[in-house]
Amino acid sequence: MIVMPVPRIRPATLADEEPLARLDRDTWSPLHAVQPRPRPPYEPFFTERSGPEEILVAELAGAVVGYLRLGRATPLECNAHVRQIRGLAVAEQARGAGVARALLRAAREEARRLGARRVTLRVLGHNTPARKLYESEGYVVEGVLPEEFLIEGEYVDDVFMGRSV
Repeated sequence: MIVMPVPRIRPATLADEEPLARLDRDTWSPLHAVQPRPRPPYEPFFTERSGPEEILVAELAGAVVGYLRLGRATPLECNAHVRQIRGLAVAEQARGAGVARALLRAAREEARRLGARRVTLRVLGHNTPARKLYESEGYVVEGVLPEEFLIEGEYVDDVFMGRSV
């Protein structure tokens, strides 16, 4: 039996800027992206709107292999009890090693620590692997915006999912 290493999940630091930016570019796909493929000059990974405090980093053998962006769903105080997953990426070579699942579980713990009651996310309707993963972690479909995006000539649903923490 082959034992897979367990991913280490930690908060991001400013020093993670370049590895996370590279990972984000390397994992771009129309399966999950609504923006065009990034081209130079590249935008910074961390922005004023979303800094390292919103990022959980996954490492295997000391290498950055994944991240999850967890932020407030809206800036409204009446919505402060909800956190939203606004990005999840896993390096190709680390897929199947439990990295995304570990990040999702760490995000729930972090949301709970921050006082949240719910975690939500949006996923493209045609992203079956991601939807199955989210469902296996207790997320349920709470709404669908039919044909919300036109991606590579195809209309794609925007699926809203959520769960309690």
